[in-house]
Amino acid sequence: MSEKIDLSPLLARLDAIAAILARAAPPAPRLIDFAVADAFVWSPSPQGLDPVARVNRVEIALLKGIDNARDELLENTERFARGLPANNVLLWGARGMGKSSLVKAAHAAVNEGFARDGSTERLKLVEIHREDIESLPALMAAVRAAPHRFVVFCDDLSFDSGDTSYKSLKAVLDGGIEGRPDNVLFYATSNRRHLLPRDMMENERSTAINPGEAVEEKVSLSDRFGLWLGFHKCSQDEYLAMVRGYAERHHLKVDEETLRARALEWSTTRGSRSGRVAWQFIQDLAGRLGQRLEA
Repeated sequence: MSEKIDLSPLLARLDAIAAILARAAPPAPRLIDFAVADAFVWSPSPQGLDPVARVNRVEIALLKGIDNARDELLENTERFARGLPANNVLLWGARGMGKSSLVKAAHAAVNEGFARDGSTERLKLVEIHREDIESLPALMAAVRAAPHRFVVFCDDLSFDSGDTSYKSLKAVLDGGIEGRPDNVLFYATSNRRHLLPRDMMENERSTAINPGEAVEEKVSLSDRFGLWLGFHKCSQDEYLAMVRGYAERHHLKVDEETLRARALEWSTTRGSRSGRVAWQFIQDLAGRLGQRLEA
């Protein structure tokens, strides 16, 4: 009669190995239901898109002093949403002048246009955080086969010395075997025109064997954006127009002369004039008046 072999220790060891391998394996991508929202935030781990029920945005009519940039971005976005050729966009320049607000407002305006036309089409807005930019290829893969068009948006995009993730961005935007999916555009905002600090570019020039080629590689990142929209500090009249637009939109009970005087005093104490400063003033004014700002 043959002796029975106890396999339980071996099975226990195999179970332990399987558990270790399961923990080490990358998490499976989450299923994405694009019908639940028009805006999403990309999560690289576990990979998936988190729906945004209500986007924090400003109506496009309230964005003052950036008329040319507004018209250019809106036209580019509308063309793309309707399946026509369009460009990746870099919105660069002065802080607080409405770069990210314009992207979100243009997205809303395009979808409102679809609704007015009775179309069921919806343009999707996907935000990717700066620190997750290396996972951009995975995001592109996640939306490539979807029956929608997407604006992938990165706010305050820039790269510091020693950061090589910009190379991944270059490849996704205009290179690689697969290239950028036809149903995706990439919009980015930055305070820097070339996305890289000047001292980093100057250092490349001074230390490289071929300075021209080193700097050219850095600058070529911004060249991947077919449309550059510059934002500059606003004039006093433009700043007051922003303040007036917000005050009228939210029905603040204050006379024109008082509004002007307080708005100018506010900008003086802040040492700057911008759309952000105008909105911060309106929030302060509404609080002092005991009024709530309308959603």
